[in-house]
Amino acid sequence: MVAGGRAGDPFAPIADFGFLSDCETTALVAPSGNIEWMCLPKMDSPSVFGSILDRDAGYFRLGPAGVEVPAAQRYIPGTMVMETTWWVHGGWLVVTDALLMGPWHHETERSHTHRRAPTDYDADHVLLRMVRCVNGQVQVRLDCMPVFDYGQTPARWEHTGVGYHEALARGNGVNLRLTTDMNVGFEGSLATSRTLLKQGDARFVALSWSEHEPPGSYEEAQERLVWTVHHWQHWLDRGRFPDHPWRSHLQRSALTLKGLTYAPTGAVAAAATTSLPEAPGGDRNWDYRYTWIRDSTMALWAFYTLGYDWEANDFFYFITDVAEAAEGKLQIMYGLDGREELPESTLDHLSGYDDARPVRIGNEAYMQAQHDVWGAIIASIYLFVRKRDRLDDRLWKIIIKQVEDALANWRTPDCGMWEVRGEPQHFTSSKVFCWVAADRGARLARIRGDSDRARRWQAAADEIHADVLANALDERGVFTAHYGASALDASSLLIPLLGFLPADDKRVRETVLAIADELSEDDLVLRYRAAETDDGFASEEGTFTICSFWLVSTLVMIGEVERARALCEKLLSYASPLQLYAEEIDPHTGRHLGNFPQAFTHLALINAVMQVIAAEDDERQPPLA
Repeated sequence: MVAGGRAGDPFAPIADFGFLSDCETTALVAPSGNIEWMCLPKMDSPSVFGSILDRDAGYFRLGPAGVEVPAAQRYIPGTMVMETTWWVHGGWLVVTDALLMGPWHHETERSHTHRRAPTDYDADHVLLRMVRCVNGQVQVRLDCMPVFDYGQTPARWEHTGVGYHEALARGNGVNLRLTTDMNVGFEGSLATSRTLLKQGDARFVALSWSEHEPPGSYEEAQERLVWTVHHWQHWLDRGRFPDHPWRSHLQRSALTLKGLTYAPTGAVAAAATTSLPEAPGGDRNWDYRYTWIRDSTMALWAFYTLGYDWEANDFFYFITDVAEAAEGKLQIMYGLDGREELPESTLDHLSGYDDARPVRIGNEAYMQAQHDVWGAIIASIYLFVRKRDRLDDRLWKIIIKQVEDALANWRTPDCGMWEVRGEPQHFTSSKVFCWVAADRGARLARIRGDSDRARRWQAAADEIHADVLANALDERGVFTAHYGASALDASSLLIPLLGFLPADDKRVRETVLAIADELSEDDLVLRYRAAETDDGFASEEGTFTICSFWLVSTLVMIGEVERARALCEKLLSYASPLQLYAEEIDPHTGRHLGNFPQAFTHLALINAVMQVIAAEDDERQPPLA
């Protein structure tokens, strides 16, 4: 149901991109065979290929000369390795793309970036592209034009080694090394090659940016590609996936979340991109290449549910690292390396995706007061401790600090979980998360054996609970966006998911059905109606896919299983051809909007799909509480 682009459109639909990752670097591959987004040396670094935001900001294409539209694209099953198949008059061609994974590299010296325990594998820091003619003959073209620092510094290529098979470009502190068995020449900042492949012929090109050696021959490239394929398939095999028709969606979501995880720290990026618009041609364009504390509870729940305890623990330890470092104020978001300052600026030299401006880097929301942060981290700690039934001194110190901060601030207004840039309000979801901080804090205090704090925090939780029930309901008994408002907000769907009220409470049922009937467009859920919310912008936005999956989960919880299943089927039909999701969906066209792929959407998908499958088995999945 994804809307396609018109012939000749310069920007491919967001949903038509493929996503590559080595858990340190990511890349987006357009249907044309262009790498149109890649940042080096890590996900939130400046781009080297940025043509998804401006056609002059760098690209890297390998494919048939004169043909832009492939016959098919797919992932090799169970992997983050892509295959694009091309048909041209005279032959068939297959291009395989991967960010290579290899064995752990640092046996004789320590890594300067890894804070988590080393595993048996590591990023190779190599983008490998292989091309094979499977029938007839095809003219193949290679074009590599990096433009460093978000399209500001064109590459200057020079040959290295013997002959025409190696080239080097330097810029913005990055050394790009091109290695191939094709003959490469230069046209300004473009490294290019053309060759005729006949049936059975194959070539490779590797782009590398570290001290680790790229493959030097097609045979070595094939061997390292196979290693990468096996790595991803072995990783996926560790998971627990139900034998169900929707299993492939769960597996692709798990792989995508793993791909958005920055392995050195365990942080999960909200998305791989910046400034892909939430409204076509609009100004709701944000940088999501950071990690949000609020994502932690659902991320841990999803990873634990699917059997990926290692990944859950790595993200948990990242969260506790930053919480421990924040002796003062815990932020809502951090850089993937844990850095605190994420200053926002605009890149006015970039035209933006399909003329959507401004293009932003950094995100000034890191300075906002959002009261959900305390509940998110305490809920994460509770999930972690519940898996182990052990609470050490380090975690207890963090718990005390964050619960006390929640209790000191819950009565004040904030910017809410949607990070609105209008006036602060007493948002219902913020109060609920403060309740979570106190409620889970009291449970943790009981595990710790601190009965005094358990009583005090439980009393505070009861006070917050009563305050929300007294101020956040309208005359129908439906939860509203904030105190004194009549408008609905999809974040109210978290009330049963977080255990604030049981699913059989009449107020929960009325709220879920009101959101389904009144805050939806063609069954898909909006965060809020822009005309009713002071979010700092006049433009509209698409439906928020996270919220639609929340609705699926809550419909199951209130017993509307058939309606939940129907909505889930509809949402899964909106997946991209590669089963990926952007942040939002236009409900009338199926067009994906916003940054891509979006971690929170895939987290919510896992929760919703598992809820529906459990309901089908008459075995209710427990809430996040």
